[in-house]
Amino acid sequence: MRNRIGTGLAVLAVAAVTAVGSPSAQARLRVVGTLPDFAAIAAEIGGDRVQVDSLIRGTQDPHFVDAKPSMVVKVNRADLLICIGMGLEDGWLPVLITQSRNGRILNGRPGYLDASTLIQPRDVVANPDRSMGDVHGEGNPHYYTSPVELYQVARGILDRLVALDPAGRDHYMAGWAAFDARYRQREAAWRAALAPLQGARVVVYHESWVYLVEWAGLVQVAALEPVPGIPPSPAHVSKVLNTVRSRDVRFLIQEVYHPTSLSRVFAQKSGARLVILPSMVGADATISSVWDKFDRIVERLTRPE
Repeated sequence: MRNRIGTGLAVLAVAAVTAVGSPSAQARLRVVGTLPDFAAIAAEIGGDRVQVDSLIRGTQDPHFVDAKPSMVVKVNRADLLICIGMGLEDGWLPVLITQSRNGRILNGRPGYLDASTLIQPRDVVANPDRSMGDVHGEGNPHYYTSPVELYQVARGILDRLVALDPAGRDHYMAGWAAFDARYRQREAAWRAALAPLQGARVVVYHESWVYLVEWAGLVQVAALEPVPGIPPSPAHVSKVLNTVRSRDVRFLIQEVYHPTSLSRVFAQKSGARLVILPSMVGADATISSVWDKFDRIVERLTRPE
């Protein structure tokens, strides 16, 4: 497993949880997303009726997360925990839930929302094994790279906020109306801006862009990683280069947290443009909302070469 658990978490977590007050005493609904995008969406819909936090930073590879005592505190206080699902957090989230001693956010309770249940998964693998690398049998968990999938998640977050706080229904519905209107306007503008790129061929660093590629009308022809989660070697990059050399590859796409040394070599020799995209809210200091994230993605894909 690529995920790993922070050393000494169990001992430190007990002290952390003991120091936390009762969540029921809080005036606002406490929402914790494993993904910063989930927290940002909940804040936009919930406004001043929610207090939000996230466990993953936008600059962080979600496969490599150290469970920390500070995270236990956040999960202990949560009235709603929103996770990515599809096994992406299996190496670190279960221990946080266990150590938090918070029955409200156990799987199957109203305070637990697996956002992957709200979307149509891609790349479902019937019998994954270690030889395939970081392949998830339930599907590719990086659906948050597409605005369409995040819109579906947002609707699910709305429904759960209303279920947990029915007295705030009108407030949440007003927040949703604003979110929905903004989404429809911005998504149409993004599609219009990307229209000239329809059919453009791309190579990805990690197999995490399938949802974005499909939404944007691009065509993925290869990945630099030999299998998901295994860093590319110079020999493998040369192999990919030979495979795609005559296919007019337009972009090499990767996240902010992957190394760029071999990516730059591939881009230079293939003629593709290396585009480092923000896969999550918070990928840099200027990206504080999902609108910022997709604005930046579209801007970087469409800027003149």
